[in-house]
Amino acid sequence: MIAALKGFAERVLGRGEATITVPSFDGALKPNQILEKAETVGQFEAPEDLATDGRSLYLADGPALGRVDAERTTEIRRFDRAITALCCLPDGGIAVALDGSEVVVLASPSASAAVSGFKDSSLNAVNALAAGPAGTLLATDGSTARHAQQWVRDLMERGRTGRLMRIDIAHHRVSTLAEGLQYAFGVAVSGDDVLVSESWRHRLVAIAPDGSRRAVLDHLPVYPSRLSPAASGGFWLTAFAARTQLVEFVLRENAYRRRMMKEIDPRYWIAPKLKSGQSFLEPMQGAHIKTMGVVKPWAPPRSYGLVIRLDASGVPMFALHSRVDGVNHGIVAAVELNGALYAVAKGPGRLLRLPLTLIEQELQA
Repeated sequence: MIAALKGFAERVLGRGEATITVPSFDGALKPNQILEKAETVGQFEAPEDLATDGRSLYLADGPALGRVDAERTTEIRRFDRAITALCCLPDGGIAVALDGSEVVVLASPSASAAVSGFKDSSLNAVNALAAGPAGTLLATDGSTARHAQQWVRDLMERGRTGRLMRIDIAHHRVSTLAEGLQYAFGVAVSGDDVLVSESWRHRLVAIAPDGSRRAVLDHLPVYPSRLSPAASGGFWLTAFAARTQLVEFVLRENAYRRRMMKEIDPRYWIAPKLKSGQSFLEPMQGAHIKTMGVVKPWAPPRSYGLVIRLDASGVPMFALHSRVDGVNHGIVAAVELNGALYAVAKGPGRLLRLPLTLIEQELQA
């Protein structure tokens, strides 16, 4: 009853969950264009996720699993469905999520047969994997209502059916550690806790062994996604899109939002995208985006690129941006290997490489 009254008051006053204000990029998130200075390692049709065992880099590109070398990417395995998540295991194996509904564990990336397969009816939109303790896998299942490719629709429906799952490889069991998350998209182990990106609540939460939750990073101006450990401690956190007041407003106007979803092509919804500026039918155009034919870097972002460097306690240290006038948008994965940060810009279909020394130079400039 108290929660219902609080929700009603917030809607009337435009506060709390009902607010349409968006935090600014400031402090450690101060804008730059460092991601635009990254080397393009390769162009791919449907890049989705990255994983590393500390020696090699692996890329999920549609149904193909590739090994990234200095000059080329070699396909080492092809599945019958698209790969939606990827992670390397401590024993040299690799785990692959297929179409969000099945997780396959291979003894090695080039193994011809799977060690284990988990096609559980409870899995629906697995979008991130991480090695857990004692031979387990941790997985974020974005939504039980929509598949991984339907994330925009889940946002517009204000979905809150995301879950954190644990997969016991040896005993072939899948269990739920946390549910009711507003699109879980990213997981990493931090001590005894598990860090999870909760995209539609714009935050990073720590889930304790007893199931309790604690906000580690809250009120982000972006939709956070996958996490990966940094070599010197802490994490790299990606964000596949930035928030805008217009989208926040639409999310709270239920009648308009439902009519938009019913009558308009999803490509032209007032919603975040992985890339933009491709069509004159897009909803955000005109003088608030361009001046004298030039895209303003500070314009309201329909698509954006961002990677945040977090310390061990989850506090942002700095961020790497591709602003509105950039191209490397839709950053869905980032991993560190051999003194460089590799990132997937899903919008343009690129694998990017940024030496850590270059990042330091740009931040000090």
